[in-house]
Amino acid sequence: MNINIITGEVLYYAFLSGVIQVRKQKNILNKMNVFPIPDGDTGSNLVSTMNAIVEDMKIHKSIKDTINSMADAALIGARGNSGIIFAQFLNGINEEISDKEPLTMVTFAETLKNAVPYAYKAILNPIEGTMITVIREWTEAVYKLKDVTESFESIIIRTLEDAKISLANTPNILEILKKSSVVDSGASGFVSFLQGVVYFLKDKNITKISRNEDEIVFEEEIFDFTPNITYRYCTEALISNENISTNEIKNAIKHLGDSLIIAGNKSKVRIHIHTNKPDELFYILRGKGEIVQQKVDDMKKQYEVVHNRINKTAILTDSIADLPQELIEKYQIHVLPLNLIIEGSTYLDKLTIKPDKFYSLIDKLKEYPTSSQPTIKNVQNVFSFLTSHYESVIAIIVSKEMSGTINIVKKAAEKFIQGGKKITVINSKLNSGAEGLIVLEAAKELEAGKNYEEVVAIIENKIKKARIYVSVNTFKYMVRGGRVSKMKGFIGRVLNLKPIISINVDGKGIAFGKTFNAKSNTKKILAIVNKANENNKIASYNIVHASAPKKANELSLKLTAILGKEPEYITEISPIVGLSAGIGAVAVSFISS
Repeated sequence: MNINIITGEVLYYAFLSGVIQVRKQKNILNKMNVFPIPDGDTGSNLVSTMNAIVEDMKIHKSIKDTINSMADAALIGARGNSGIIFAQFLNGINEEISDKEPLTMVTFAETLKNAVPYAYKAILNPIEGTMITVIREWTEAVYKLKDVTESFESIIIRTLEDAKISLANTPNILEILKKSSVVDSGASGFVSFLQGVVYFLKDKNITKISRNEDEIVFEEEIFDFTPNITYRYCTEALISNENISTNEIKNAIKHLGDSLIIAGNKSKVRIHIHTNKPDELFYILRGKGEIVQQKVDDMKKQYEVVHNRINKTAILTDSIADLPQELIEKYQIHVLPLNLIIEGSTYLDKLTIKPDKFYSLIDKLKEYPTSSQPTIKNVQNVFSFLTSHYESVIAIIVSKEMSGTINIVKKAAEKFIQGGKKITVINSKLNSGAEGLIVLEAAKELEAGKNYEEVVAIIENKIKKARIYVSVNTFKYMVRGGRVSKMKGFIGRVLNLKPIISINVDGKGIAFGKTFNAKSNTKKILAIVNKANENNKIASYNIVHASAPKKANELSLKLTAILGKEPEYITEISPIVGLSAGIGAVAVSFISS
């Protein structure tokens, strides 16, 4: 029986069938991803976007209400270039579809055709030969048949062939596709989606659809050319506000990079851009509305992992582990950013809010910032990528006594471990520079040829020998962050006390001592280091600071004289650690042999 009326239920199952087909093609889509950057994630992004729609959409009797639910879920869950283009196409359908029921063949075709400009308008510089081309040419084919086709089922089935022809033509339009002998991966994902819809329309049975093996298959291939990555970070944001102007946002941020896509409506906007300055982007966006979501993917690192992986084991840590960017890149260390909540908007620690910007804001904020762990879904996305390209993963995470991050990471790792993946999540029982030093040790052990099991054992032993001592400049930030009571803070301020904070063997923060001035604090820390280094026991050390480079460099000179070697590195403290340590704090971490 032909489908002459599209109901909310029919739409849901047709959409789900399309999603199932894209899921099947995910790895192939990732491998054929060469434009705009060959970072191997188009399939993953499309699947993530479509899964978010399926999970959050509501089935209504009204087709208009169901599509409205889909469009809203798409904007919230959209991921990557293709995901956001797809989301904006759905948003255009939602804007153009009539409130009147039922949906006729003519109004259906007109709605699809009128939705295409929404997708084009969302893209700063639309490139033909990509997903947007196939969507446009498919809707044009639907429009041509609107008066001569007897059912919705027939019009979709007949135009699938037009979509396939459009897809096959993409290499003739876009030179990089011809050079790589592939079709566009995002466009291929859209055709796979249509193929899945057709399976449902033919079978009317979702259980049969999920087992259908008649798939669109392309040759799997890894491309060996080196991409020109001008803008490194694939950055996304979801902002909400009343009466948002997409044109205003576009003009305010277009100078920051390329591949700019802005999808949404007057109250909710999803932004995608490739940039080298995600922190500047979000500094601008914080004045445009509430930042509800954000994502930053390092495309350069993704490419290097796929094409130039340096080890079989991945090292994953969180952003509280203070490490300079050059070492993170040298050892291909993967960093999971925690969340920093500033005036109602959430930022990614060290990515969309850098230490220098954070410390320039902290004293101006009426409401003191707070922090939170990453979501399980975000961590699962990280594990999905890592387990796809590495044989094993070692995750070294901030002390569970200081953050619930390790619980999130363990929970996210469960399904991968159950699926046979080798993942070890280690409680560092440390934070900041000490955690960073342990992560660096793990990376060096891998570089030296140690295997996954050996490195896990070595690191668990070295954690016991790691220490950190933080010279805090003022109680003010500890009071504002709730770590110290107002009374104790008042007494400390009156007496001009300068506390030294450390971490005990269980990973809990403790007050190690206090003096009456910064110089005395420095002397005390030097004495601690001197004693710990009896018989040259200190194997490595570092220095981290909160907007206090001069103090850190002065301390480095003194420690180098005592220990006979320079620190592994000097770097700034994570903004999340800086919430408590405060401006002017300096810390020394070391590992004893």
